[in-house]
This record gives sequence, structure tokens and C-alpha cells, in this order.
Amino acid sequence: MKRRLFLKSGAPVGVALGAAGLLGSLSLPGSAATGDYRALVVVFLTGGNDGNNTLVPTDGAYLDYSRARPDLALAKDSLVALAGSSAGHTFGVHPALAPVAALYNQQRLAWIANAGPLVVPATAQQVIAHSVELPPYLLSHSDQQNMTQGWMGDADASGWAGRALEQMPGNLKNALGAVTFDSNRTLVLGKQSRVAFMSNGGPRYWGNADLAHPEQFWAQSLNRMAQWQFTNAYEAEYARTFGGGVAESTLFTQAFLKAGTPQANFESDPLATRLKSLASVLPVFKSSGYKRQVFLINWGSFDTHTGQKGSGATSQDSQLSTLAKALAAFDQANQAAGLNLDVTTLVMSEFGRTLRPASGGGSDHAWGSHWFAMGGAVAGGQVLGQLPALVLGGADDADPQRGGRFVPTTSVDQVGAKMMQWMGLPAASQLDVFPNLKNFPQKTLSLLSA
Repeated sequence: MKRRLFLKSGAPVGVALGAAGLLGSLSLPGSAATGDYRALVVVFLTGGNDGNNTLVPTDGAYLDYSRARPDLALAKDSLVALAGSSAGHTFGVHPALAPVAALYNQQRLAWIANAGPLVVPATAQQVIAHSVELPPYLLSHSDQQNMTQGWMGDADASGWAGRALEQMPGNLKNALGAVTFDSNRTLVLGKQSRVAFMSNGGPRYWGNADLAHPEQFWAQSLNRMAQWQFTNAYEAEYARTFGGGVAESTLFTQAFLKAGTPQANFESDPLATRLKSLASVLPVFKSSGYKRQVFLINWGSFDTHTGQKGSGATSQDSQLSTLAKALAAFDQANQAAGLNLDVTTLVMSEFGRTLRPASGGGSDHAWGSHWFAMGGAVAGGQVLGQLPALVLGGADDADPQRGGRFVPTTSVDQVGAKMMQWMGLPAASQLDVFPNLKNFPQKTLSLLSA
């Protein structure tokens, strides 16, 4: 009863005002300097995507590949060729990735071969002999998702992008810097800062409260609740989190109200819908004076122990088709919106899969896999890193049972460090964000040209 009276009698403070007090508000488009905006979009393929069937050598190494996985190998004439040669090989990609191949051949996309989490550089022989420090909990989905996104252990649950955003110079920091599309947030979680949640079309409605109309009763009531203060530590933390959520939702609502329709043909699947929603507001963030943002999109069911090939909804074939179409549309929309050099997309997964097929027409958990980066700032048309020898029990197979589990030759820290260097991370802060880089002579990759 007292709370109802409080809501009715409190001073009418609008939601937008509350948001401004907590996080700062968006400026009108065109009213702020817009020449220095950069966004990193990470599409994380959950379940462990089989890199062996995404990027395939088409030279002599193809014979090793086809011998090692007779039931899973893609026919050589089905592969979509990548122009030229790189990393000592010629390559093709899965036929479902034809839109991705087109971007590679336009030099808007680069592959990163055999990447994954590492503590120190390691060889297969060292791993088998237990003579080198390894990331913990290898082959575990949840743990390796966290490790790939920068988790430092139970005492520090932050991710590499979240830590990097906290280390940015003050003039590059802004509200809504770390954003996720679902409850998974390790990559963008900082040690002290907030992670914002973005939904398709924006979180405009909170029950009866319409954040697009802060002058209305329910929006004002919600905002007053968001400003409650308590002496009890648990209640105070709840109120702080609640208030931050209202403020962030208000900022997203403001952005979506100003957003236009992306100029690209997006399909209606969940991934395309998320990327379309994101593509609509990125120009608003830039025109509003935002500087640096990282967006995390977790998507997919790539744990293909069975049914990896075929037309099933969770087959790798079907999911790669969905992925490629959505990414091509996203890239087209960003170019049309004048964000050609401003948005870089990184596609990762927690681990790859065994070269040796599993009994159910799929493959099992492994380690290193192939990732790629897309956008106008990418030094495209190349494969970075080192392709492992596609031989069961070969020089790069760290599985004593000859399963074809490859030790990464490129660390996620080297990939992430280059991305965050492009975002503006000072060199002096690099080891604070990526402490394992001290063990690697080469700190970053030649992945970005701008």
C-alpha cells in the first residue's frame, strides 16, 4: 500500500531523465562528432563447429582429408573455391558458405586457421607427454565457451572484450559499450562495468510501461522504482541492477525509434533477425556520437555428434547456410549505411571437432578450429595461421587415440588482441587484458588493414 502511494505521490521524473542520470543519453543523430566509431560484433557458434568441413584444402592435402574422414569429407568438386593460395595451400569452403566465399574473394573476409584457447604455445607431442600447461577443462562445452571468450577462472569471470573496454581511454568509452543478446555474456563482461542486454527491436515495453513515452504514468512509475535506494546491501544491489536495466532499455528504445530499415535482404530465422535488428541501430549509435561497442551473439547447435550432414535443422550443412546468408546480408547493410570500415564481425566457436568421424554420422569434441573475420577493415583474401596436417595420429594430432584433435597454432588471445587493438586498446594495457600473451612471441595477427 505504501509503495502504491509512493508511486502516485512521487515527483514525475521521466524515464529518459533517469537513463541520462545513470548512463548518459543518446544525442540527436548528426549532433555529435561521428568520425571515430568502431563496433566489434562477435557471432559465437555454440556447440563446437566442425572447422574441418568449413575450410578445406584443395591441393595435395585434400587427399589426407578425404582419407581421414571418408563418411564426412565433402566432395572436392562441391567446394566453393577461394581465390589464390594462402598459408601454403589452396582452399575451398563448404558449399553452404558460398556467400562467405564471395566476401573472401572481394577481400572483405579472412580465415584464421586452427585457432583456440592456449596458455602457452604447444605441440601435439608436448600435450601427449603432459609437459606443457594447458587450458583447463578441454572438450567441455561450457568451460571452453568461457575460455574462448576470455574467462580467467572462478576468481575472475570477466571476458577479454569486457576487460578491454574497461581499459580504453576515457574519450572512447560510452554507454552501452558491452552488449549481449542473451544471458551468455562472458566475452563482454568486465571486472566492474555493466553488460547491457539487447533484444530484437529494442526492449521498449516493460509491462504496461512504454519507454518511448516517458511522460506517461506507467513509465514514470517504473523510473521512480528504478531510483529507489536502500540501506540493506542486497536490496541496494537489486535496485542498482534494476535501475541500470531500465536506463539501458531506455537508451535502446531511443535508438530503435530513430532507426531505419537496413538495406539488405535478411531472412526470418533467429540469427538473421538479430543481425537485422543490430544493423538497424548501428548507424544511430554512430551518428549519436558513440565511440566503441562490442556485441555478442551466441547462436547455433553445432554439437554434431550425429547427423552432421544433410538437411536436418541442426545439421552443420543447414546451419552453415543460415549463417552465411545472415552474415552476407549484415555486411551488405553495413556498407549501405556507410559503416564499411566501422564494423568488424568475428565468427568463433568454443572448439573444433575430431577429424575422425563419430559412429553416428558426425564428429566428436576436439580443440583447434577455423574462424573468420568479416568487414571493410579486414585484411581479406587470406588464410592466417597454420593448417594442421590432416592425418589421424599425425604430427599435429594431440589425441593418443588418433582421433584428430589438433592443438591450436593460433591463440584466441592473439586474435582478440588484434581486435581490441583495432578498437583502441592502449599497448600498455594489452597484458592486463590478455595476460597469457606474455608467453607468445607474436602478440597479434595481421588480420585488420585499417
